[in-house]
Amino acid sequence: MPHLRGSLTERRPTRRIQVGDVPVGGGAPVTVQSMTTTKTADVEGTLSQIYALAAAGADLVRCTCNEEEAAEGLARIVPRSPVPIIADIHFHVEMALAALEAGVQGLRLNPGNLRKPHEIKLVAAEAKDRGVPIRIGVNAGSLHPDLYKKYGGATPEALVESARMELAYFAEVDFDDVKISVKASSVPLMIESYRLASETFDYPLHLGVTEAGPPPAGLLKGTAGIATLLAEGIGDTIRYSLTADPVEEARAGRQLLEALGLRERKGLDLIACPSCGRSEIDVIAVAQAAQDALEDRNLPIQVAVMGCVVNGPGEAREADLGIAAGRKRGHLFIKGKIVRVVPEDEMVEALVAEAERLVAEGVEARLAAADAGAEAEAEADRRELLDAKGSDANASESKVDLIRKRFGDVAAPAD
Repeated sequence: MPHLRGSLTERRPTRRIQVGDVPVGGGAPVTVQSMTTTKTADVEGTLSQIYALAAAGADLVRCTCNEEEAAEGLARIVPRSPVPIIADIHFHVEMALAALEAGVQGLRLNPGNLRKPHEIKLVAAEAKDRGVPIRIGVNAGSLHPDLYKKYGGATPEALVESARMELAYFAEVDFDDVKISVKASSVPLMIESYRLASETFDYPLHLGVTEAGPPPAGLLKGTAGIATLLAEGIGDTIRYSLTADPVEEARAGRQLLEALGLRERKGLDLIACPSCGRSEIDVIAVAQAAQDALEDRNLPIQVAVMGCVVNGPGEAREADLGIAAGRKRGHLFIKGKIVRVVPEDEMVEALVAEAERLVAEGVEARLAAADAGAEAEAEADRRELLDAKGSDANASESKVDLIRKRFGDVAAPAD
């Protein structure tokens, strides 16, 4: 599937860096990141979570490096990881240096926490020698006190100046293999900070609303900030920060990029009507059953669940595959064309089976395998439901006549 731009603003040009074998910036596909919640010293537990994150759509994974045991864990994790590993560093320069020794493919430094210039320059020099990029991870909640004082709080200008100060230290050791984030838990502050950063720097930007909280509110806040900026052409890599299983972060990031047309579809995209009085089934229950049955199969298709056969196949004609309910039966359709009619209690099972065949064989082959008479049978169901529930639609012409008569009566001259 091509990268569809639609009405999105063209992405703003940035430098390209390389995090292991994953390019970031410079026109590379926008990448998804998440962070493990395990103790990094727990090698097997951390690797298990990394593999789950990669399966959910994470291109890069960050692990904390806050103690010697964590650094030792990284040395064992990095060679076995399916994706590049970034070490998260806060207060201790020793941890950054140990993470580099462990072989990580990236570092994240918080300039509000690691403040001594000679330590910052030491890490940058060591990272340069190893070809390891660094994210300058500015956070509104942990700015240097001098910046709070200068700007009267956490403002976009304060966040961007924090990144600029860090870049100046890097420049002293000729290090510019950098990406930048200017995160805040306030969505408006986050958006304005990244807009200013985009105008100020040409380094790739890592987008995120920090401390967004648990779903669904956390998902809404993260999407409000990240999607707004991506639609403006700002951002090269993203991370949802949720109080939840990090797999939810990776899945949400991937789904957002697919929804915006910024990444090719990798997994299921299930759409469903919101239900109405015409529905012949419990759309919510059927859609959830279909989601549960299909999601783990990682089928890169769009599937529709529609509550009625009157409008369903037509409204969802762009879906790869769908099913619509009517008269205790399900109309299975591919690209809007009816291919099979099945009993209502077999709808989800039939949908799953057809989805797997569709991915394996392709659209044309599955259309050619359509049941003879399926379209005629479906049309008969549709007509019967129109007669039973769509009398208003069928009587539209008589209503038009009544409207014309009313206007004619108004226009008629008085006796």
